[in-house]
Amino acid sequence: MPPKGGKGLKATAAAGKAKSMRPIKDDDDVTEMGEGGDEWMQQKTLVKPDDQLDLNETELKEEFTRILTANNPHAPSNIVRYNFKENAYKQTAHVDQLAIHFLLDGNMLHRDSDEAKRQMQREGLAEAPSDHAAATEGATEEKAETADAADGEKPAEETKEEGTGEDGATTPAPPEGAKKLTNQFNYSERASQTYNNPFRERGTVTEPPPRATFCANVTQWEIFDAYQEDQDKQEKNKEKKVVPGRQQEEKARKKLTVMDAQGDDISRVSRASKIIERMVNQNSYDDVSQDFKYWEDVSDDFRDQEGTLLPLWKFSFDRAKKLAVTSLCWNPKYKDFFAVGHGSYDFMKQTRGMILFYSLKNPSYPEKIYSTESGVMSLDIHPEHPYLLAVGFYDGSVGVYNVTESRTTPMYLSTAKNGKHTDPVWQVRWQKDDLDNNLNFFSVSSDGRVVSWTLVKNELHYNDVIKLALPESPSDGPDGTKLFTLGCGTSFDFHRQTDYLFLVGTEEGKIHKCSKAYSSQFLDTIQAHHMAVYKVVWNHFHPNIFITCSADWSVKIWDHKQTKDPMFTFDLNSSVGDVAWAPYASTIFAAVTADGKVHVYDLSINKYEAICEQTVVQKKKTKLTHVSFNPIHPILIVGDDRGYVTSLKLSPNLRKMPKVKKGEAPPDRTEQEIAKMDKLLALVREPDRVANKS
Repeated sequence: MPPKGGKGLKATAAAGKAKSMRPIKDDDDVTEMGEGGDEWMQQKTLVKPDDQLDLNETELKEEFTRILTANNPHAPSNIVRYNFKENAYKQTAHVDQLAIHFLLDGNMLHRDSDEAKRQMQREGLAEAPSDHAAATEGATEEKAETADAADGEKPAEETKEEGTGEDGATTPAPPEGAKKLTNQFNYSERASQTYNNPFRERGTVTEPPPRATFCANVTQWEIFDAYQEDQDKQEKNKEKKVVPGRQQEEKARKKLTVMDAQGDDISRVSRASKIIERMVNQNSYDDVSQDFKYWEDVSDDFRDQEGTLLPLWKFSFDRAKKLAVTSLCWNPKYKDFFAVGHGSYDFMKQTRGMILFYSLKNPSYPEKIYSTESGVMSLDIHPEHPYLLAVGFYDGSVGVYNVTESRTTPMYLSTAKNGKHTDPVWQVRWQKDDLDNNLNFFSVSSDGRVVSWTLVKNELHYNDVIKLALPESPSDGPDGTKLFTLGCGTSFDFHRQTDYLFLVGTEEGKIHKCSKAYSSQFLDTIQAHHMAVYKVVWNHFHPNIFITCSADWSVKIWDHKQTKDPMFTFDLNSSVGDVAWAPYASTIFAAVTADGKVHVYDLSINKYEAICEQTVVQKKKTKLTHVSFNPIHPILIVGDDRGYVTSLKLSPNLRKMPKVKKGEAPPDRTEQEIAKMDKLLALVREPDRVANKS
């Protein structure tokens, strides 16, 4: 009977031989373990720190609850990024809390997965190891015997240790054809291979440009001959037959194409350039802007009700410096926008005219520029349509401009065929629409006519409202005709409440009270001045009061119901070019004179002298021609005969408003101003009343 362990020894040897015969691939990931491979199985001794707490059984069993969150403590909570949609920096609401401590991209997949099964099928491997073991059991034994013959010197004890376990059972050999796994965790290896693109080389060779050596001597006659030859070629080209009119059409087309291209290029950046220009001007004139908005003259408290004018911006244009300022008009809608008319009052120096639009936001350059063939004498902006501008010219014609259009010529223009004036048009004024809702305006001229102009479709229709006939008897003309002498109209103004009533000033110093309903006679005639009347204006608040100024150095205030004598008369010691009522008070007005001074009066403070008299021109010979108050801002603008427009800010004493007592409702502004003016008129009329009673 063989020894008890003989059979197990033989099996172990066979298994050891088979194990030694198994081929080992170079790329296997099997870890070779030596003598110290079982160190991790040895008993470990726990080392207790000296500072460890000694806890009893109850303290050891006590449970402490700790809540774990997925928030990363090192993640920033105040990340700010730029938002292009809102053009601002916005705080990011979501912060990534993921923290990666270890990342390893593997190339293994699970053996039981579908992808692993498909890969084993492609490689021809069996799915179940048990089937292969049953089919290849004989082959395994033959390999084991062959390995035993090759490795016969191996000790039996060593073979036993390798082939048997603790209970002496034999280890089954791997089946034939089964692929050795590269790891011990039942995973299959994934393999892939990419295609490497071949490299290509490309080269180009260019031919060198042709070169030639040239040398010559240049003399004056050779240059002359070259120019002469070129001139002959140009003349021959001109002599070529061209269809009549075709050449001009082509030139006009090319010119329009070039202008359109330039216009398109400029229009793309026109708005942006205007904004940039205004920003630059705001920085350049920052001190003036600050004065305009915030400055108040504190010294008015010590001046005993007198005031001053602070110069702000000065508006000028190079091409208009030799032309006088003939008219000023604020835009009724855009309160920082005003129009300036340029021309000449000298009969011997009539050349051209200009219309300029300025804005307080850009004092360095006009917003709109219009050049005219004749000098501009007057202009007025429509109160309801602020883009329409009525203009009167020195040659007697009137026109209407549309500021919104790109054209530089008037939209409507009167000619000799449709009632053009024969003398300069000294004033134009828009009126309410007629019964057919057509726009219309009035004009007055030195030819003695007051004309109403109506805008009908593309035509300008006229109607003579009144002719300023003088009371003198007509003179005899040739063939027994009678020649009537007409007065020369210089200014006019329409009543604020009564539509049909208007006043006309003449060069003879007279004021005619007229009505639109009567074209043959005047309602009243006032011998107001001894020289030409330059301006007549109704009061903004009181319906019966109007003011006039003249070349006889005087300014007079009238009550149109008592026209025998003026209510107030002021002598300014120089020719008065213009006068204007303040829009915020019924007793304040300003006048400009030929000696370059601005006079501001407040009748409620001083009925005899101006509370402000200030020179605003740099040169002594400069004459002030026109003045105009801003509708809402406490400034006024004055123009001179050198083309400059100066803006002035009124000090607090020049724009005092009535105080409202605490607890009382503010009274009606218009009624309050009328009552203030009536109080002054009562003081003037009192002596007459006393004389009548006696």
